[in-house]
Parts: sequence; structure tokens; C-alpha cells
Amino acid sequence: MWGRRTGAGAGAGAGAARRVTVTTLRGKHRRGEPITVVTAYDYPSAVHVDSAGIDVCLVGDSAAMVVHGHDTTLPISLDVMLEHCRAVARGATRPLLVGDLPFGCYESSSTRAVDSAVRVLKEGGMDAIKLEGGAPSRISAAKSIVEAGIAVMGHVGLTPQAISVLGGFRPQGKTVDSAVKVVETALALQEAGCFSVVLECVPAPVAAAATSALQIPTIGIGAGPFCSGQVLVYHDLLGMMQHPHHAKVTPKFCKQFGNVGHVINKALSEYKQEVETRSFPGPSHTPYKIAAADVDGFANALQKMGLDEAANAAAAAAENAEKDGELPENK
Repeated sequence: MWGRRTGAGAGAGAGAARRVTVTTLRGKHRRGEPITVVTAYDYPSAVHVDSAGIDVCLVGDSAAMVVHGHDTTLPISLDVMLEHCRAVARGATRPLLVGDLPFGCYESSSTRAVDSAVRVLKEGGMDAIKLEGGAPSRISAAKSIVEAGIAVMGHVGLTPQAISVLGGFRPQGKTVDSAVKVVETALALQEAGCFSVVLECVPAPVAAAATSALQIPTIGIGAGPFCSGQVLVYHDLLGMMQHPHHAKVTPKFCKQFGNVGHVINKALSEYKQEVETRSFPGPSHTPYKIAAADVDGFANALQKMGLDEAANAAAAAAENAEKDGELPENK
């Protein structure tokens, strides 16, 4: 597969674990086994997702918000998304890797959509792409990408790239017409050849109906328990972000399975305190040594350069290290 490295990142620890493919997901769906999906945006998060045995790692355009600090997903470009994709591909070798097509790189024509999708696989190292469906042009784009030989995951319900039309991040499917549209759009994406469809922020009965109507798996996010699988954003489910901006945008449907943000803040505060009190770095974190004779030679060389204060500083540091038992003896 383009850009994938066998044994890299978590793959080395996962042994000979089989890579998840679209066929794997079809098998789980056929057996009624829930599918797990988590976003990742860089090498460390990809390693964690891989190690946890998650089925699908989605490099989402949500990176615009949770990584780059934007208020929406709209500003992120395809080139920036490709950087995230490459980093994730280096860290996760087991899950199916799906890369989002960001806003502005596929809507204008099917040709452009296919070109963008090809880049996500060839340059980004992904196995498949995801695009937000709804408008006929997006359904056509999905169909063209599938016909080009690229696996496509669709996305209906709340489609963040369409917030200008939707009037913000608003749940969908709350009226009869809106609920029917969710199901119709999901069916259209299936007809276009999508291997799966994300259902975002729709009432549970609507998601249940769509899941029943489709022959492909549905992946829910804020859509209740009746989907074929679930997806959450890495930072959200870990409780990683404590900044007021992130608290503002963290969705109500997200369960925090950890409080990593508290652990991170505590560690950073302790680091700050130890640096300010000069207790870090101590002897155990000052590993590189210079022999006493070389310290003397170094100090003499500094004096010849006219750097007497620097020579005194080196000598004082060596004396302090010797008191701590750090400095090696003269040979």
C-alpha cells in the first residue's frame, strides 16, 4: 500500500496483526460485530489508535479545529491534510486508514474530486477517502472516485463542511422531511458505491432506519446506539483539551473515556515549577560527562580566548558536579 511501512510505529508491538481492509469491515458488518473508528492526526495519536486495536483510523478534517484551532473545518487545505495523513500512515499499520477530503478540493468537478482522492492515497498513504455527501455534485464525486478504484466512505446528517447552508453546527433529521433526506442521501451514497456511511448528529430512530435500509455499515457519531459502528474524535474521547475554546466546541454526545487534559496540565505545571526552582534538571537528568582534566583544559582554552567568566562558570559547574558524584575521575 502507498506509504505504509510494515513494522513501523505500533505495528512492531502488534506483532503480525492482520491489517484491516474494507473486506474486513464487510465481514464484521455481516456478522453483526460493531466497528470501531477513532480520528488521528499525527504519529503519536496513530500509534495509540493502532495499539488499541481500533478498526478504522480516520484522518479527519476536524484537524482544522482540534489541532489548528479554527472554529470550523473549512480552512484546512488538501496539502495540510496530506501532511497529517503521512504522519498517521507512519504510526498506524494495522487499522484501515481513511483520509477526509477537505472543503474546496472536490466539489467543483468529478475530475478534481478524483485527482484529490488519488493524492490522498498516493501522497498521503491512506487506504480510502471520506467525503461529505448531500448535494448531487457530491454524490457524483463519490461515484467517480469509486469508479477510479478508490474506496469511499460517505457522510450524512450534520456535515460540517456545509455549515454555511445549515446555519451552523445543527443536528439533522429532527423533522419528517429532514429525516427522510438523511435516509435518501445515505441510500444515494450506497448506490454510488460507498463502502460505509457516517451518520452524524441525527436522532437515534433516524440512524436506526438508515442502518436498516442500507446494506453497508453505518458509523455513528452523535447518532445513538443502533449504527453498525461508532466514531469519536481522539482529543474529545480522551478529555485532552481543557482550553475554553475547545470546551465550547466539544460536542454534547462525546463521552470522555479519560481525563488526559488534566494529566497534561499537571505535568506541565510541575515542569514549570521545577525549572523555576532549579530542581530540574538534577543529576539523574544530566547524563553527559567530561573528565576533570578536560575541564581544566577547557577552562584554560577559554581564558586564552579572553573568556574568563565563561572559564569560571565551567569550573564552578564541574565542582558542583563533583560534589554530586557526577564527574569522572582523571585517568
